Amino acid sequence: MADNDVNQKQSGLRLIGIGPGTVGSMTTEAISAAKSADFRRYEAYTALWPDEELSQLEQLVGPIERVMRPEIENPEEILGLAKNHVVAVLIVGDPLQATTHVDLQLQANENGIECEVIHGISITNLVTGAIGLSNYKFGRQTTLTYPYSGWIATSPLEVIAVNRGMGLHTLALLDLDPTGAGTGEQRPMQPVDAVESLNAMANKLVESVEDMPVESPFERLRVESVVKICSEISSLNVVLCSDMGTKNQSIVATTVDALANEQGGRLNCLVFPASTSDVEEKALLRWLKEE
Repeated sequence: MADNDVNQKQSGLRLIGIGPGTVGSMTTEAISAAKSADFRRYEAYTALWPDEELSQLEQLVGPIERVMRPEIENPEEILGLAKNHVVAVLIVGDPLQATTHVDLQLQANENGIECEVIHGISITNLVTGAIGLSNYKFGRQTTLTYPYSGWIATSPLEVIAVNRGMGLHTLALLDLDPTGAGTGEQRPMQPVDAVESLNAMANKLVESVEDMPVESPFERLRVESVVKICSEISSLNVVLCSDMGTKNQSIVATTVDALANEQGGRLNCLVFPASTSDVEEKALLRWLKEE
């Protein structure tokens, strides 16, 4: 889309992917679209940019207001403005990776508001190539969550287990908010938190695995995979990816047990490799720490 086409819009919503964490990772189209908007809202609960990079972006495109989960999931103010103005919602990574933003797009359409999407670099396509695993061999993605009010979700570990049972790698994003409210009290999960979450899930699954159905081939695969992963959770291979796409990017191949000793970065995610080809195995060796 040409800059002139972007700048001539009189009203509507723009979902702009701003990439993983630097102004330099944004496309020229994204910068132009953000600069020419009447209002700019930075969605700050599904992912975060470094404060200094956000300040640099604000100097480049104009004032930016931070919004959280309530403003995005109940977007009356945003959609109200978009009826007569151009409103840009700046989204870390790619705009349509989260169903939250797809829902915002659908609500705009339902209200007769034109919604443009400007795509950006996403963690989901950045990590796989960066660590050297084949993108074709990744299964379902998941998110490791904090325990909320003492309750721990086991589905993330089940996803990892089933993927491994099918020979597929898993990308696991890490939770940002211990409260689950998405209102600003964010504390991005660190490696030690992730280990605690994984162990809690494994302990809970061990207690409940006997109650899992085993009627279909998939259900049997699920149970077998869960039993296996729970028995070897500490020795499970994992790749810690920190601050990807920024100057502080770091990649470390380790085990779940040793992961607790890793410092990590501002934002972290994990990759759980399954069966690897010779090329993938060689690629992963680059990230092993020297003893």
